[in-house]
Amino acid sequence: MKEDIILKIENLSKQYRLGTVGAKTIGHDLNRFFAKIRGKEDPYLKIGESNDRTNKGTSEYVWALKDINFEVRRGEVLGVIGKNGAGKSTLLKILSKVTGPTTGSIKSKGRIASLLEVGTGFHPEMTGRENVFLNGAILGMTKKEIESKLSEIISFSGCERYIDTPVKRYSSGMTVRLAFAVAAHLEPDILIVDEVLAVGDAEFQKKAIGKMQDISNSQGRTVLFVSHNMAAIESLCTKSILLKKGQISFYGNTKSVISKYILENTSKNIDNKLFQDESLRMGSGEVKVVGIEIRDKNGSMVDTVSSGETLQIVLKFTNQYPNRKYTIIPGISIKSSNDQAIILHHSRLNGKIYKKLPAKGNFVFTIDKLLLVPNSYVLSYSLVNEDKILDSLDISFQLNVIESNFYGNGEIVPASHAILLANGSWELN
Repeated sequence: MKEDIILKIENLSKQYRLGTVGAKTIGHDLNRFFAKIRGKEDPYLKIGESNDRTNKGTSEYVWALKDINFEVRRGEVLGVIGKNGAGKSTLLKILSKVTGPTTGSIKSKGRIASLLEVGTGFHPEMTGRENVFLNGAILGMTKKEIESKLSEIISFSGCERYIDTPVKRYSSGMTVRLAFAVAAHLEPDILIVDEVLAVGDAEFQKKAIGKMQDISNSQGRTVLFVSHNMAAIESLCTKSILLKKGQISFYGNTKSVISKYILENTSKNIDNKLFQDESLRMGSGEVKVVGIEIRDKNGSMVDTVSSGETLQIVLKFTNQYPNRKYTIIPGISIKSSNDQAIILHHSRLNGKIYKKLPAKGNFVFTIDKLLLVPNSYVLSYSLVNEDKILDSLDISFQLNVIESNFYGNGEIVPASHAILLANGSWELN
């Protein structure tokens, strides 16, 4: 390995056998053994399907990960993103040596500390203080080294009052606070953090992200971070990996990876499978959106809109019970590529609640002047009846905004790091 490469993954794959408690049987083990002594390939590695949870498949084997290759440099913060079931947690468990790979190799330098699930590595009957020493010992640290960090760990966790209480009495939030404090302060060369931080409150998440930045920037240590919070991934990670069905779909700078992830999971027309896949929706479905259109000020359907223009967002719906009385409130949100909500609106803000609907029709939301800078955005919607969700789909449509003569002076406002344009004026007093 090169001197500044701290982690190198080559041809890493992980195969599971479905429908069993273990991954193997005696018969399969014997078949593998005889194949090996005859110099032949493992017979069970020739079969199996990709990890696509949306398809039933025909094989009893599935590849949770397949042919993963990447390198991580010392001091780098690598994000790992992807849909549920893409293989993120499996990858981190293999890197943490919780489970082994089926094929491939992992080369790493130094100590690895991981925070994978709430309570991982903690003994519930032991106190918080005792678990700090236990985790330190597992990482190969001496008692003296752990003691030198103990007060700092306890202070960061915010669990001072309960540090001598058995961990089994901790809330999940307290457990995560202490577990992260231990993992981050015992000076690992590589820190692996799964989605577990989502359990903590907003204050602790911010504190934890700040600590991971400090570990990377000041201490030159490496962090692998899995999260569904795209804003956290973008602010923390220099590079990212997009996993899809157990394989690396894209690897590069974080902003590009996030944009690809968002757009891959965004509908571009009313026939998109997102509207047909009921597992992606929330709600009872009595009233259901079957398509989305973007229209210009003339009512014509368009693929892109210009900054400053009038546009209409049309939610095409069907209603199973045309004679039923409702109190329906349609709503929309427009998000940036890092999943940050920018525009939120629902009909009640205009004093409109719909009590009777035809069998099919359109909810139309009009924006008089679009203040978004040129970029690609994603649209989500919801239909709510008396606080009951009838239909909701997150990341349901792509909205493309292009450059325009927004200020009417011939100056074209390009895409930038800003999100909104301001329709204001200047004076000198």
